[in-house]
Amino acid sequence: MPVPLYQAKAQFFRTLGHPARIRVLELLAERDRAVHELRSAIDVEAPALSHQLAVLRLAGLVTQRREGGQVVYSLALPAVRDLLASARAILETKAADQGGFVDDITPSARA
Repeated sequence: MPVPLYQAKAQFFRTLGHPARIRVLELLAERDRAVHELRSAIDVEAPALSHQLAVLRLAGLVTQRREGGQVVYSLALPAVRDLLASARAILETKAADQGGFVDDITPSARA
């Protein structure tokens, strides 16, 4: 039985509902990255990053490949880049009077 589009969208946005997942997608929107690069750019423990990457992989938003001894991730769908840019534009417009945003996940932002 087909799933209503609004339910599929809700599930999609739930998948995006973690700051580390958004940060991973933002970094991959710039370029493909090895796991160690993601780890050094995101302040999360390795097991937590692995979990978030698995969630994104299962959702079909990222792909992985081996290059030498490294696992490299990339966006599976170029439209994710556009979605992130749209979200940024909406939030920047909304927050223009509130001092803007910081572009990194800090420990206090994850609490």
